[in-house]
Amino acid sequence: MPEFLVETYAPSGAPGTATRRAKDIALATEQASGPGASVQFLGAVFVPEEETCFFLYRAPSVAAVRAAVIRARLRPQRITPAVSIRPPASGADLADTSSCPLPHTSPPPAFGTGPPAS
Repeated sequence: MPEFLVETYAPSGAPGTATRRAKDIALATEQASGPGASVQFLGAVFVPEEETCFFLYRAPSVAAVRAAVIRARLRPQRITPAVSIRPPASGADLADTSSCPLPHTSPPPAFGTGPPAS
């Protein structure tokens, strides 16, 4: 099932709002789910310096996520399809990035081994 990232404004004057409301958001998500529109609240990330909170949902459509978000009394700035990247659950090779959609980059050079500063 697809995942979606919901971006909301979170004023810096209200720290912990997302944390305190996580239980309410999960409950609202359950209530908004129905046959053919199962929605799961997967978690949130609050970025205080940016006054932004991101909520991750799994649902069949943007409309299903929007219904859950509105029921939770969140005001979404935008809802975007997303791809979660998580480490493997077992002892599989963490260095295997073949299924990762992000570009592979080399690690930065060790301190003192790069070109001299101008």
